[in-house]
Amino acid sequence: MSNLKMKEAALIYLDRSGGLQKFIDNCKSYNDSKQSYAVYRFSILINPSDIIELDAELGNHILHQPLKAAQVFQSVCFIAVKTLSLIGQLQTEAQINILLKLTHLPPLPSYSLDLCKFPLDYTSQRFYMMQGIVIAMTTVTKYTQGARFLCSDEACPLSKGFQYIRVHVPGATESATVRNDFLCNLCSSSLQEDRKFRVLGDKQIVEIITTKALRAFQGYSNNQPFRFQSLTIFLRDELVNEMNIGNEYKIIGIPTCIKTSQTTLCIEANNITFFNPKDPSGISDNFSCLLSLTSSSYWKFTAILANIFASQIVPPGTYNLLKLCLLMSLVQTSDRNKELEDCLDLLIITSDILLVDRLLNFSINLVPRGIRHPVSTEIFPTLSRNKYGTGAVSIQAGSALLAKGGICFIGDLASHKKDKLEQLQSAVESRSITVYISGKKFGDDMDQQMTFPVQCSFWSFVDMDSSSRRNIQKTNTLIGQMDCSLIPANLVEAFGLLINCNESSPCHPLLPTVQHTLKKAIDPEGLLYVASKQFTTEDFEKLLAFAKNLNVEFSLEAERMIHGYYLASRRIRTDSICGSKLSASALKYLVSLSEAHARLNLRNKVLKEDVLIAALLFETSLTLKYGAAVLCVAPNAVFPFELYNEEYLEQRDIYLTQCQQQLQQFIATYGPGTAIFASDE
Repeated sequence: MSNLKMKEAALIYLDRSGGLQKFIDNCKSYNDSKQSYAVYRFSILINPSDIIELDAELGNHILHQPLKAAQVFQSVCFIAVKTLSLIGQLQTEAQINILLKLTHLPPLPSYSLDLCKFPLDYTSQRFYMMQGIVIAMTTVTKYTQGARFLCSDEACPLSKGFQYIRVHVPGATESATVRNDFLCNLCSSSLQEDRKFRVLGDKQIVEIITTKALRAFQGYSNNQPFRFQSLTIFLRDELVNEMNIGNEYKIIGIPTCIKTSQTTLCIEANNITFFNPKDPSGISDNFSCLLSLTSSSYWKFTAILANIFASQIVPPGTYNLLKLCLLMSLVQTSDRNKELEDCLDLLIITSDILLVDRLLNFSINLVPRGIRHPVSTEIFPTLSRNKYGTGAVSIQAGSALLAKGGICFIGDLASHKKDKLEQLQSAVESRSITVYISGKKFGDDMDQQMTFPVQCSFWSFVDMDSSSRRNIQKTNTLIGQMDCSLIPANLVEAFGLLINCNESSPCHPLLPTVQHTLKKAIDPEGLLYVASKQFTTEDFEKLLAFAKNLNVEFSLEAERMIHGYYLASRRIRTDSICGSKLSASALKYLVSLSEAHARLNLRNKVLKEDVLIAALLFETSLTLKYGAAVLCVAPNAVFPFELYNEEYLEQRDIYLTQCQQQLQQFIATYGPGTAIFASDE
């Protein structure tokens, strides 16, 4: 009676939810094909909340005994087919394969599978929800969805018909569905597969890690040892190619155990959804107050942010230019499932790699996808054989794809070999990486290639005082040009911003840094400055999370200025022999810099004052690469004064206003519409 009641509830649910009409439509497609199938597969969408309200026992079966629940729906669907004469070729109930697709699970701890907690329950064969980031995936292969078997004894009644049907169930291997040692229940003769009725489906294997495990890639340690392990997810049929490397997903599935050379916990995926984090609530009260106090200026707020940023690593007022660029690059990251087109790559030339390394490492920990690339691993995807013996090729993510929407800090460029630097240059220029899969090497009939978008910003530095650099240092012939001879010229060009951090310069006084280092050695956890207490690391995290989700648009003035500067700068840096020194991506970087400064100011509109900061930073970078040009910008143009108090901020505003007038004059002289501007440009 209980079973009958559940069948009745299942039929009522199908009717109310629209599932019955969808089932009838699918049956019509099968019937119209006039082809006889061994297995007729139907996917039924189940909302657990609705079905529990309708019938608690059926809902309990779906959540805790999904295979038995599928049999209930299988019986209901078979009766519907026979009663309504939906599929003329269907003979037995065993031919109907029902897949129950859950929309969600109850938001209770017992339904969540935390990859960081042990022991993991993989024996109950029920649904769990887990969340993780894809770090590897295989190519798509085939598996047996269903097969027909016949008794080998022709005199046996079961040597005909569709009595012996085997279908794939969650956790089953290929050999569990199809093998040659099955026996007839009636005469005990061996069963033979009727191969022309075998139904094949698509299969893909992905590996995920919990989001908490990302701290292993962030170069941060709180002296607490920890271990993480990836979890294998099996995707089948309509779920194939629904997951992408680097993305984070919520997965509903059934845990199971696969035995290869070792026992491995796997998940048979039932449903997957892309994970979107909650929108940030806002910024801290201290930053709100600071924003209000500096509202009369277009530049003071970001100047103060740069001044006090990372006071745990360097004293306030030092490395302001670098810290501003780091903050601007951080607000150009994204937590959303969208293409990150406004990347802001930074290449830093410094004589103090230890301090710069600490500063960059501190910064990447402020965003969810800040990845410090381990030297022993690969930046870009690599290939290996799949450990489950499915014949598929496994593609491992690499640091760049793992940093999707964030920052990939690759350390010292000199630590990477020539071929890796060429690969990096190609990826930075095209914002994609192509993986070639050799059919001969991996046992396939033909070669394949897969292209992945590279949606992260790259940070790196170069040691200007390295021994190899000192030995081959050359005398620069152009004013302001840096010696970048150890780095391939095309790679330097590919990076959006080249930044010079010389600690002995007026911008980076040596004494405060030495004092800071000594105090930190005595009291590593101490807050040495008032700014560190007023504006904490958590405050900066909230600020960046809020700023990077702002949708910004260009004002007409800003748009005209950025195009005018780009065209004028391209004009004066073009010669008849080498052509233009400005790459096609230069305009993108200018746009990205302008947007970043507007976001850092917590504005939705890019103003001409934002374009000025972008132009000064970009022109400083061009001077380091190629030497000074007509628009001669000082190395410390963005921070011409040490920011001790309000008076110095006012002086900086006056100076930047003068720079804006010079920029406008430069555009008026060399930009579009002027006499020297070539018609073809």
